[in-house]
Amino acid sequence: MSVYTAVNETEVAAWLKSFSVGTLVELKGIAAGIENTNYFVTTTHGRYVLTLFERLPREDLPFYLNLMAHLARHGIPCPSPIADHRNQLLGELHGKPAALVTRLPGVVVAEPDATHCAAVGSVLADMHLAGQSYGGRLENPRGPKWWRETAPRVMPFLDAPRQALLREELRFQSLYRLQDLPRGPVHADLFRDNVLFDGGNLGGVIDFYFAGVDTLLFDVAVTVNDWCLRADGSLDPERSTALLRAYHATRPFNALERGAWPVMLRAGALRFWLSRLYDFYLPRPGELVHAHDPEHFHRVLRLRIAESDRLPWVA
Repeated sequence: MSVYTAVNETEVAAWLKSFSVGTLVELKGIAAGIENTNYFVTTTHGRYVLTLFERLPREDLPFYLNLMAHLARHGIPCPSPIADHRNQLLGELHGKPAALVTRLPGVVVAEPDATHCAAVGSVLADMHLAGQSYGGRLENPRGPKWWRETAPRVMPFLDAPRQALLREELRFQSLYRLQDLPRGPVHADLFRDNVLFDGGNLGGVIDFYFAGVDTLLFDVAVTVNDWCLRADGSLDPERSTALLRAYHATRPFNALERGAWPVMLRAGALRFWLSRLYDFYLPRPGELVHAHDPEHFHRVLRLRIAESDRLPWVA
């Protein structure tokens, strides 16, 4: 979440008149993330998040907003999009597609323990089960097709060893056709900064704007690759097992998923190495823009390859 498009209080106050949310009290830009423009909006009726979509295709936006609405109706603690007076979830502000969603309680936990990881595993399984009845269809926008398209664009910025690793991992991933694994809507970006804890309770899951339809195990791998890391990028067995067991207790893994686990962990690392390379070397201009270091997931990918025969799993 960053600010690329600046809007002022007068503009937002006028835009909010299309909603039954009261009048504007405070507007504050959110300086985190890399994809959209985001503001905290406080009104006389409550607290919200305003998002202006910078580069997501307009035709894909209903998938994200309707997915959040669907999950919220099923009891998932996620932002609920607010419909305007025309009953539309998607509007326009400052020439950009825009949406208003509820703001959830809690704060980001930077150093999670096994209890936090278990809570995340449980809510992720709940999301996957609730998502099975969602009718929207959008293949993961950052899936294998995007990897193949993006790799040539970042290759010129890499040294020879990194180029070789990227080529080899793309080749390795292309060997696997995992359509037989359970599939459905996935968050695809469930990092620590996209989960809020309110005291000891999980307060909410946020930022669904990388969501899409993919293998559910890929979503688990992306989550484990962030929540369960040690400082050196290796997986912490206690936190990994806590997350996986909690997930398995709600949506049990099958034998095919067990066999695919090492591949999915590598796929999750590859996806974020590529996206961070892209955002680091090919950035867009904007205010309060925060790009992540691509070297982190370069290291994670190398470790997942080295650890492939000793990865934590459900006992």
